[in-house]
Amino acid sequence: MKKASAIAIAAFFMVIGFSQLAWSATELTVYTAVEAEDLKKYAATFNEDHPDIKIKWVRDSTGIVTAKLLAEKNNPQADIIWGLAGTSLLLMKSEGMFEPYKPKGLSNLDPKFYDSDPTPSWVGMDAWVAAVCFNTVEGKKEGLTPPKSWWDLTKPMYKGHVIMPNPNSSGTGFLDVSSWLQLFGEKGGWAYMDLLHENIARYTHSGSKPCKLAAAGEIPIGVSFAFRGARSKEAGAPLEIIIPREGIGWEMEASAIVAGTEKLAAAKTLMDWSISKKAMKMYNSAYAVVGYKGLAKPVKHFPPETLSGLIENDFEFAANNRKRILAEWQKRYDSKSDPK
Repeated sequence: MKKASAIAIAAFFMVIGFSQLAWSATELTVYTAVEAEDLKKYAATFNEDHPDIKIKWVRDSTGIVTAKLLAEKNNPQADIIWGLAGTSLLLMKSEGMFEPYKPKGLSNLDPKFYDSDPTPSWVGMDAWVAAVCFNTVEGKKEGLTPPKSWWDLTKPMYKGHVIMPNPNSSGTGFLDVSSWLQLFGEKGGWAYMDLLHENIARYTHSGSKPCKLAAAGEIPIGVSFAFRGARSKEAGAPLEIIIPREGIGWEMEASAIVAGTEKLAAAKTLMDWSISKKAMKMYNSAYAVVGYKGLAKPVKHFPPETLSGLIENDFEFAANNRKRILAEWQKRYDSKSDPK
C-alpha cells in the first residue's frame, strides 16, 4: 500500500513538473523565408536541445518578410529572424533594427558569414545559389537544347518557355538581378534583362516556384535555385540543373535579434544554436554551402561546378542599391508578373 502511494505521489509530481515546463516555455516569434516544408524540421531539431523555447513561425518570401520587418520598424512584432537574405539584413542593420550579439562559437564560421563589427548585428547560416532548371522531357517536345549560359536564354528558341521570380517579392529573383548587374555592368545588365524579358512567360512571386513548375512539366525552363532543383530531381523530376558558364549569383541566409525584444535571453539561445555544428549539419542536408568552416559535404544532384561558379558577390552593392534596382525592374518588367 505504501509503495503504491509513493508511486502515485511520484507520478503526481512528474505531471506537475511537466505542466510547469509547458507553462514556463518561452514563445519566440521568428520571422523567416526558409522553405515552408523545412520549418517543422528546424523547430524540432532545435527543441531537441531547448524544449523550453517554442518557435512561432511567421514565414513568407524574402521580399515580403523584408517589407514586413521594415514596416514594423517602430513597432516590431518579431523577436528574432532565423533565415533571411543577408542583403535584407544589411539594409535593416543600417536602419538600427537589430540587437548586436556575438553568439557562442562564432570563430567556427567563415568570416564572410558574419557582420564585421566587433559585436555582430547578424550572423549567416548557409548560402543558396542560382541555377537553371531545365525539364528534359518538355524541352525535347519543344525542340529546345539546354542553355549553357545566361545569354543563351535570350535566344529566339526560348521565347515563352522561361519563367523566373519577381525580385520585389523573391530573394532568389533579387540575387539574379543584382548578380547580372555585377557580371555585365549596369548598362549591360539592364540590356540583358530587356532581351530576357522578351522570352519570359511570367514572373512568379516565389523563388522556388519556377523550378517546381519546370519539374511538373508546366514550363521547360525555370530560373530558380540549385537546392530546389536537386530536391525535385531526387523526387523523380526529369530535370537538368544548369550552372550558367558566366557564373551564378548567391545569397546567404542569416539571422539577427530584433531590437526591443522582451525575450532577449531566449533569442540569444536561438542565435547560439543557429550557428552550432548540429544546426549547420541540418542546413547542409539541402545547402551545399554552410557557414561552419570545413563542415559542408556535397549535396546530391548539385552540379560539380556549383562552387566554382559562385561570383564575387558584392553584398554591399546589392543592399545599398536594392530600392533603386527594384524600382527600375518594376518599371521595366512588372507587366508579366503573376497577380499579387
